[in-house]
Amino acid sequence: MKDVAARAGVGLKTVSRVVNGEPGVTPDTERRVQEAIDALGFRRNDSARVLRKGRTATVGLVLEDLADPFYGPLNRAVEEVARAHGALLINGSSAEDPDRERELALALCARRVDGLIVIPAGEDHRYLEPEIRAGVATVFVDRPAGRIDADVVLSDSFGGARDGVAHLIAHGHRRIGFIGDHPRIHTATERLRGYRAAMAGAGLPVDEAWVALGSTAAERVAAAAEAMLAGPDPVTAVFAGNNRVTVTVVRVLAGAGRPVALVGFDDFELADLLRPGVTVVAQDAAALGRVATDRLFTRLEGVQLPPERIELPTRLIPRGSGEIRPAD
Repeated sequence: MKDVAARAGVGLKTVSRVVNGEPGVTPDTERRVQEAIDALGFRRNDSARVLRKGRTATVGLVLEDLADPFYGPLNRAVEEVARAHGALLINGSSAEDPDRERELALALCARRVDGLIVIPAGEDHRYLEPEIRAGVATVFVDRPAGRIDADVVLSDSFGGARDGVAHLIAHGHRRIGFIGDHPRIHTATERLRGYRAAMAGAGLPVDEAWVALGSTAAERVAAAAEAMLAGPDPVTAVFAGNNRVTVTVVRVLAGAGRPVALVGFDDFELADLLRPGVTVVAQDAAALGRVATDRLFTRLEGVQLPPERIELPTRLIPRGSGEIRPAD
């Protein structure tokens, strides 16, 4: 900065104002400073700024899987809000592994991010308590934190699943299967709870052979769907617990040889172009990201608030597959 100031014939404060986009510099002076910067190849030293100000203007995002289409809009929304606050986003995937989640979150803290947004893979987040006490604002998304009190922004998984299954019941179905994610995952258990609530509310029994929780791997989901569709009293409809499950069930139903109704939790690309279109319970992934990041920056601005659970509504989108009536 001294070299730039000397070449441009200005003081250090003027160079600082130009570099940081602050007012109070005439256009001619700004031009001379910028020419000096270009000639000397000057670059702002953010590490030095961190040492002076104690803030890094970065936030970390721990996702489950960057390849999952659900997380694309969420990631983009977090990035846009962070950018509006002049912050850089650093993200990574936990791959649904609690140890990897912990390793990644603590690595981001070690790099002195100002805040963290975490989609939990684990069930115990006490490891973050020292970081939170040290001032790292932390907000959880999609699933609540385990064993600590912290802000969480999530969708109404229970209500959405209940509405989706009630929709199938309203179209005459009595034998409805549920295929979901691992039972240790909050969203999976909440959606199963919604399924059971809808069935109970209609006075319908649930055969446990109609319920399958586990990996979203295509092989496991396909086997579960095929088992429910077999036998003397097969299901006439399926509720799929997330977008990856839904896609596999669509493939299985394409070869089922008879019409089977389907409602999936989470929308997915081309769902409206299939024949029939896939009826879904849609959640707003971008809104989850925006609300969580707004909450994070509210805390970073020093606003003292008790931890809050913010639940966003879901929306049922009928497209045809959920309106197929049972043949028997």
